[in-house]
Amino acid sequence: MERCCCGLITPEKQAVPLQSVDVQVDVKDHVATVVSTLLYKNKEEKPIEAVFVFPMPSEAAVCHFSAKVGETLIVAEVKEKKQAREEYDDALSSGQQAFLLEESDQSPDIFSMSVGSLPPGESASIRLEYVTELDVQADEALRFCLPAVLNPRYQPAGTESSSVKVTSIPSSLVPYDLTFSARVESPRPVSKIESICTMDPVEYLNQDQTKASVKLAAGHKFDRDVELLIYYKDSHQPSAVVEAGQASAKPGSLMGDPALMLSLYPEFPKDNMSSVSSSGEFVFLLDRSGSMDCSMGHRGESGSRIASARDTLLLLLKSLPMGCYFNIYSFGSTFEQVFSESVEYSQKTMEEALKKVEKMEANLGGTEILAPLKRIYSQGCIPNQPRQLFVFTDGEVGNTKEVINLVKSNAGSHRCFSFGIGEGASSALIKGLAKEGGGHAQFITGNDRMQPKVIQSLRFAMQPAVVDISVKWDLPKGVSASVLSPPLTSIFQGQRSLLYAQLTGQSKEGAEGCVTVKYSLAGRPTENKLNFSLKPAEDTGLTVHRLAARSLIRSLEQEQEGARGQKDDTVKKKIIDLSVQSGVSSSFTAFIAVNKTSGEAIQGPLLRRDVPLPMMMGCSAPMPFARMSCPDMMPMMACAQNKQKKGFSLPKFGRKKRSSGSPGSFDALPVVGSSGFAAPPMALSMCEDIDFCEVLVQDEGFDLPPSPKVQRDPLLQVVSLQKASGCWELEPALAQALSKTSQDLESKLPAMAKKEVWATILALVWLHGLKADAKDEWELLVMKAVTWLRSQNAQGLSECVEAANALLGCTVQKDALGL
Repeated sequence: MERCCCGLITPEKQAVPLQSVDVQVDVKDHVATVVSTLLYKNKEEKPIEAVFVFPMPSEAAVCHFSAKVGETLIVAEVKEKKQAREEYDDALSSGQQAFLLEESDQSPDIFSMSVGSLPPGESASIRLEYVTELDVQADEALRFCLPAVLNPRYQPAGTESSSVKVTSIPSSLVPYDLTFSARVESPRPVSKIESICTMDPVEYLNQDQTKASVKLAAGHKFDRDVELLIYYKDSHQPSAVVEAGQASAKPGSLMGDPALMLSLYPEFPKDNMSSVSSSGEFVFLLDRSGSMDCSMGHRGESGSRIASARDTLLLLLKSLPMGCYFNIYSFGSTFEQVFSESVEYSQKTMEEALKKVEKMEANLGGTEILAPLKRIYSQGCIPNQPRQLFVFTDGEVGNTKEVINLVKSNAGSHRCFSFGIGEGASSALIKGLAKEGGGHAQFITGNDRMQPKVIQSLRFAMQPAVVDISVKWDLPKGVSASVLSPPLTSIFQGQRSLLYAQLTGQSKEGAEGCVTVKYSLAGRPTENKLNFSLKPAEDTGLTVHRLAARSLIRSLEQEQEGARGQKDDTVKKKIIDLSVQSGVSSSFTAFIAVNKTSGEAIQGPLLRRDVPLPMMMGCSAPMPFARMSCPDMMPMMACAQNKQKKGFSLPKFGRKKRSSGSPGSFDALPVVGSSGFAAPPMALSMCEDIDFCEVLVQDEGFDLPPSPKVQRDPLLQVVSLQKASGCWELEPALAQALSKTSQDLESKLPAMAKKEVWATILALVWLHGLKADAKDEWELLVMKAVTWLRSQNAQGLSECVEAANALLGCTVQKDALGL
């Protein structure tokens, strides 16, 4: 009988070394500094090496890594990655303590931390620090997310992948504690702080409420990201922060000169905002891999991701303008497309597409997104129909950089809008697609509704593209600015654009500068100006410099990726030099710390220990990639003997692994479930030549039965009945959706009104009067309905509105309908 090892011990029945994690977040306006302290203790009788793989926000600038052993503090240095790995291995071989932190070679949102040669009974406190900008949400909230989930990353067939076995445990059995606190400070009052996690009440630290703090309530379950939504009382305004250079750094270098961070919120003319384009080629690319059958909520209390995506496609298709073109692709291990090429939007093509959308399930296996993207880009663009690509995925791909580079190489032919669905969607993939494709990224987690976020992006896509963007500097004589950010390629109403610059030269006290962003919108030249003081801000430390360095490093890495295979290593050398100078990690460097004062060499074979990974409970069995083969186990857990996972893995780190004194290859760790959080890494448990408990992940061979039919939301029932032209017809289905009878609708028909006009007015009054809270979802399709009504030169509109109000119990004014 096979032996199962699960719970709070390693497969070798040894104790877990990670004891606790403490996370402190300091938010200043729209920038967060995150400090995580992880406490490890070796309760075994032999020295151990603890290895942790964990998610990190892709835009984070990791800038500090240190370890405290006893009274000795060892601060890590940034060095070239190969050199750092060699120093780490040499230290362990000679019996010294060493600590290594490195970014994945394939994805910038995954890190590995190694804590080496921890003697029996010894404790080590690890401190990890990073800074990051906070994204602006549709409702103007600033979103901070501490990733709790590191989903399995699918390795496409034919790509290099090597994996080791891991153990997952239920999140309720995670043996380490998390404490989390955040302090928020801004020139503007903090109106509220919301979270999907249970938090203690917000505490205001001063009378004008510009400072506040919040803490995670005790008993946090490791089943979701730790997310904060921060709301300020005033809307976001353009701002500039000048930060003094580091006194010890060389003048003329990035760290030695002042650095500038510009936050721009462009305001477009109102007449441009009120109109939407009637042209465009809209291409929707939907993930139908097995994991899309997971619940949108944390514990399965809401519908599946694929069901939410189907409802969203319904809204999108109803919101498209007459005269545009569209197509729908879906992918897994293979891909499908509704039409062989994009077709003109009409009642016939819309109905045909919706019939196929209704049958879409999460039954296509793995997550191979490259092939459908290549097919889309191989199709020629339609003249005078700008291509807009919408990508919906839970972001579980292992070839992130390859996918982003493909989008970048086709950036001139389209805009790409991306949506990360569910906990653990790769921020590197989702944000990379939008950044390189000149579009906008959105994340849908917890019980978020997907529809309003997607419709907001559709609104962006239907607005005229901003072109001919340029930045002009007006600075005092003797002062110049070197822009460190990539050129601005896209600007959207209400969305922040960040620019970083290095300032050289001396300025007088009280001097000011001005930056002007010029662009063309719908053929009209437009500009936004921002005047700012050159006086350095106080108490920012080196935050702006580190974010500026991170921005420049990422740009250079993209350049290096594009030049892969060429012999010239000039760009790579620039990246390494900048990373070492700024103390910010990169794909070519790593943090390395060696305790050279540890006295006697640590004796005995070194055992590798990996903390068991908490399992995400959002997916419910049966799934196309999970099965049970072990009694008395939770769903998704299975016993197996030395089974090699197929298809899923974590990106490579490439360092040789030590276990029980014998070296072996450490290429990649497959992960299933939730990993804890970004700064507080959650590790993996590995089995060595013994029976172990694992999640069996399959990339093909399982077909899901169709999801059970549930009662459709009344809003979606009404929307589903709208015609492509924008009107509704007077039919029994509309009466049912409005909770009325056909006789009710027929008997109240005003004498002068046509049936289609009456039906359309009924739908509009119902939406405005009873679904006003969902306006973000139906606004575009209502604009289309109003356009149709105007085209009819209809008689008796006032009578229709009055009769509809009486029938539905509403008080909607005719003017509110836009008539």
